[in-house]
Amino acid sequence: MTLKRNVQIPAEGGVELGAWLFVPEGAGARPAITMAHGFAGTKEHGIERFANAFAEAGFVVLVHDHRNFGTSGGELRGDVDPWRQIADWRRAISYLEGRPEVDPSRIGLWGTSYAGGHAIVLGATDRRLRCVVAQVPTISGYEQGLRRVSPDVIPVLEHAFDEDERSQLRGEPLRRQAVVSGDISVPAAYRSKEALDFYLQPVSEGLWENEITLRSTRAARMYEPGSWISRVSPTPLLLVVALEDRLTVTDLALAAYERALEPKRLALIPGGHFDPYLDQFSLAEAAATRWFREHLLNTSTSHP
Repeated sequence: MTLKRNVQIPAEGGVELGAWLFVPEGAGARPAITMAHGFAGTKEHGIERFANAFAEAGFVVLVHDHRNFGTSGGELRGDVDPWRQIADWRRAISYLEGRPEVDPSRIGLWGTSYAGGHAIVLGATDRRLRCVVAQVPTISGYEQGLRRVSPDVIPVLEHAFDEDERSQLRGEPLRRQAVVSGDISVPAAYRSKEALDFYLQPVSEGLWENEITLRSTRAARMYEPGSWISRVSPTPLLLVVALEDRLTVTDLALAAYERALEPKRLALIPGGHFDPYLDQFSLAEAAATRWFREHLLNTSTSHP
């Protein structure tokens, strides 16, 4: 039996992060896992299944929405700043440390897609973490852009970025684009059918809009979490990689894994970027649960 409750995490600038806290039945302080969703999503986009599974395995689980999304505060709705999200996630770790249900010396982190990139950065820079799972992670915004954006579109995109910057100087609102669209006349971050199906899945009314700031895309193209991967060690790192990932790109993840130092493990999952949430959920969840059991339940393992 697991108790799920809504909680609020105070973050910088007076913003409160909306979160779910899953607490397994039973007394005593338990190991915990902190989780967050990927680019422009919410905690309702496919990750509650993972949280429930981790809680059923005996872990306290905290799942928060990034600021400007879902149940979290933030006036710039739909604005994605990876470094702001990382700073907020540190605050979520601090929040977990102070919960009476949690053993603060046994906290792990799970991030997926864009937040999988955050997991790598946090694993490299926050030694409170006992272990890290990065699922289908962003490795290189630049390299991903080369694979996913046609060269003839780049000048148009760069022009849009420049015009957005100029308009901000004039005090105009941030320019916006869709998260997903199958209509090529509509500016959008993603166009594949798998992305459309994933992002447009049913979400509680009022918690998600198919819109982000244009500067979120520029920030994503500048984001290079793979450069941190060799620094995660000595914190144990599990990389969950989809074998046909065309979004965060399989070969980039495999090359990053080679640069990571021990202790590390690679879990290969059939299918594309979104399959770990869907058809291959059982494999992705089992790999992560084993990793957390190994490094959070084994109290003899020394903390890095």
